[in-house]
Amino acid sequence: MNSHSTLLGQEDIRKLLVRLSTPATIAMIVNALYNLIDTIFVGRGVGYLGIAGLSVAFPIQMIIMAFGMMVGIGAASSVSRNLGAGNLERAEKVAGNSYTLILIIIVLISTFGLLFTDPILRLFGATETILPYARDYIRIIFLGSIFFSFAVSSNNLIRAEGNARVAMYAMIIGTGLNILLDPLFIFTLDMGIQGAALATILAQFISFVYILVYLKSGKSSLKIALHHLRPEVSIVREILGVGLPTFVRQINGSLLAIIMNNTLGFYGGDIAITVYGIINRVMMFLLMPMFGVVQGMQPIVGFNYGARKFDRVKETLKYSLVTVTGFALFGWILSRLFPRFILGIFTTEAAVIDLGMTAIHYIFLAIPIIGIQIISGALFQALGKSKPAFILSILRQMLILIPLVLILPLLGFGLLGVFIAFPVSDVISTAISALILKQEVDKMHL
Repeated sequence: MNSHSTLLGQEDIRKLLVRLSTPATIAMIVNALYNLIDTIFVGRGVGYLGIAGLSVAFPIQMIIMAFGMMVGIGAASSVSRNLGAGNLERAEKVAGNSYTLILIIIVLISTFGLLFTDPILRLFGATETILPYARDYIRIIFLGSIFFSFAVSSNNLIRAEGNARVAMYAMIIGTGLNILLDPLFIFTLDMGIQGAALATILAQFISFVYILVYLKSGKSSLKIALHHLRPEVSIVREILGVGLPTFVRQINGSLLAIIMNNTLGFYGGDIAITVYGIINRVMMFLLMPMFGVVQGMQPIVGFNYGARKFDRVKETLKYSLVTVTGFALFGWILSRLFPRFILGIFTTEAAVIDLGMTAIHYIFLAIPIIGIQIISGALFQALGKSKPAFILSILRQMLILIPLVLILPLLGFGLLGVFIAFPVSDVISTAISALILKQEVDKMHL
């Protein structure tokens, strides 16, 4: 066990959280910035239908990444706890099994996606005018999905051993190159939306290579050999069980996208789908710093829970919650002060901007309170408690938001009802998350 791992149980919590969260937060912000800039380039280079195409294709891309996150977070939770308990060999087996698992899953998913591209896109809300743009983008993503899935999965393992800086570099390399390649392929080479997809794949391939070099350099705590790649049922079950809430949360997002795109298309047409695509990117950008804090929090919580240092677990929770709430409040203020400016970055289409002003007002209304939701789900994942983590992962979107999106428009609210559903679901799910979190913290005794 190297110094990165031992510090998880000894260093001052505030310093440790800053040290682990800062690289993760920077990397997440850079990644979210890529998503924003990618959409801006497509909007300016292809038009608002290009943004609509991304809006339809992006949830499919998120499903692919969800498998990487599921395996990565599930494995990382186990790796952190095993390192905390001094069981290095078990940690290495978990890491090796995660690589085999992600390879099998992504090959199957990509093959299925390439065979049934158009039906999948129509399911996700593509109209006949949007379909060509979405198809051109997602087929290239399917072809290169193994690279960014592996990068996403491995980043979690690197953070689990306490080496957040390397994980940050890997993300920055991928997203930074993507930002640089986008204008080259979209504008200079006149490849349109296909250029955006190709830029994504090439950039993630370089990030993939960087991670491989690190894992083989001897600097990692985990020395993975060929025998570690052989799947073991108990390990695979643990990885999937702990990582399932993350997967479900991402799938919830994709299920929400199916319902949102089809509902928005029915009540507001292509313009409404474009508006949601823009706002979804902006929302992701505002959430990424919070997820960065969570990624710094999880290895600390997992290690100290495994070492039965519950006071350090509670202290980590406290500082993490304060930090994410601060980020959420900052994002809310921006959405109140500069909505028209934010929308105008992506498009000059007046109809998109006008509808977007209304959408931002409602969708961002309850952002200041969502930190509790994020922290609660992350805590149970870090502790390896898959049941409450799973419940929290489906609470907001699947159990509350999706039903409201379907019901409120039928009650006479129309398109406005879709937007109102967001703050209502945030208030309800935050209250429930707070109760579940308090019950768990009260159980922790030295």
